[in-house]
Amino acid sequence: MNAGYIYAILTYAIWGVLPMYWKLFSEVSAWEILSHRIIWSVVFVLLLAAVLNKRNAIKAAIPDWKSKGLVMISSILISANWVTYIWAVNNGHMVEASLGYYMNPLVSVLLGVFFLRERLRKLQWGAIGLATMGVLILTFSYGHFPWIALSLAFSFGFYGLAKKKVRADTIAGLTLETIVVFPLALIYLIGFEHGGTGWHVLSGWQMIVLLLSGVATALPLLWFAEATKRLPLSVLGFIQYLSPTITLLLGLFVYHEDFTKTDILSFGLIWIALVVYMFQMTRKQATHRIEATGV
Repeated sequence: MNAGYIYAILTYAIWGVLPMYWKLFSEVSAWEILSHRIIWSVVFVLLLAAVLNKRNAIKAAIPDWKSKGLVMISSILISANWVTYIWAVNNGHMVEASLGYYMNPLVSVLLGVFFLRERLRKLQWGAIGLATMGVLILTFSYGHFPWIALSLAFSFGFYGLAKKKVRADTIAGLTLETIVVFPLALIYLIGFEHGGTGWHVLSGWQMIVLLLSGVATALPLLWFAEATKRLPLSVLGFIQYLSPTITLLLGLFVYHEDFTKTDILSFGLIWIALVVYMFQMTRKQATHRIEATGV
């Protein structure tokens, strides 16, 4: 098997089961978990950058103020995505969190249209329309705005857009993003400890596992980078649905979250939208290949 497939499957499988990791700390606030995740990610990626001699890549990643601004924006967006996801998992909203990542590819398409002036075909606009219908149905059935799903989809979508503009080395980019919010995370944890509600509530094994959150954060990102070097984006596009599918199944069968007929209808519309969009994208790529090769 192509090594790219192994890297991609490992990446999305780990992202899919990460809710089980965060569930180990259900009594800890999402902000405290986020702070630990940032701090230990910085420690891990700095060690990795030193071992792989990435100091020059880190310096080259932000050559001007525009790049610095984009790195700061990326840092804020991924931090917002992480804390929303952790909160959703530990408050019984795993199903809605999975919906956010099913929606993410379509959100990225919209961002490409509005910010990168990319063009869509009729079928692709139809897919966007179906997904929008699914979200609207959920909104009316819940009686409130599905903010978790939309927050996850748009925060990761804008994060991807910012990353596309910077185009930094993977380790260098991740190092800079975590360093930006590192002081805030450290201040929060120190304040938390000073208030008497911090680390002491965790058992010894929980503390050890939480210290590994940096590895759990950075390692899949590195594997993802390796997968993107070896596989076409169209292939990665299909494999990426492994992650929200695993999360959805965990929410339903392990943590027994509700999945109503309305949820089935909404998810169904979004799944159909994804199939339609992927079909159109695959057909477009095949047409370009035929035009280029004459085969």
